[in-house]
Amino acid sequence: MNIAMLGSGGVGQTVGKKLAELGHEVVIGTRHPERLDEKKGYAGSLREWRESTGGRGRVATFADAAAHGEIVVNAVSGLATLDALHAAGEANLRGKVLLDLANELDMSGGAPRSLATDTRSLAEDIQHAFPEARVVKSLNTMSALVMVDPGLVPGGDSTVFLSGDDAGAKAQVADLLRDLGWRDILDLGDLTSARGAEMLLPIWLRLWQQLGTATFNFKIAR
Repeated sequence: MNIAMLGSGGVGQTVGKKLAELGHEVVIGTRHPERLDEKKGYAGSLREWRESTGGRGRVATFADAAAHGEIVVNAVSGLATLDALHAAGEANLRGKVLLDLANELDMSGGAPRSLATDTRSLAEDIQHAFPEARVVKSLNTMSALVMVDPGLVPGGDSTVFLSGDDAGAKAQVADLLRDLGWRDILDLGDLTSARGAEMLLPIWLRLWQQLGTATFNFKIAR
């Protein structure tokens, strides 16, 4: 499958590499695709990422990546997401599954603060801005390494959440999650349920601080 990965940081590179390993043709979209040797935060350069995919990964503009993708994955930071999606182009998103991994975090006060509330979410804002995209929220409640390898978390299958208005889009994302190794996929309902998933970030951040590791996840016992 052709997959567009919007965002070239640690999440985009980690998830994009895994999808390429699974046999998908992945194009990372970034604002400056010509800057292949620029380090991306704690991630490596895009040249290193491209080489690591064994020829299944390419680097392009947001628009070219979105045009390539049958599924578009948003791994841009939450506050930059809408700008990146507008750069990708409404026509390139129309009718496609748009899997949103992002969280809106305000970093201005030192400690990150989630901007999701019980009346709105980033996923809903995306759906409102791009009504013909088929937005699904998932994988935002864990680190990038756990996203692509749920077996890293001890104690058996942990839980990944799924929110969206389009049943077919959610089914496609669920298939992708199973390919990544997820077994406990919990459908929370329509896209308004993404508010709860995004509002988990404050407790996730505090757990990271207290545990001293990001290799953990939530498990819903039921």
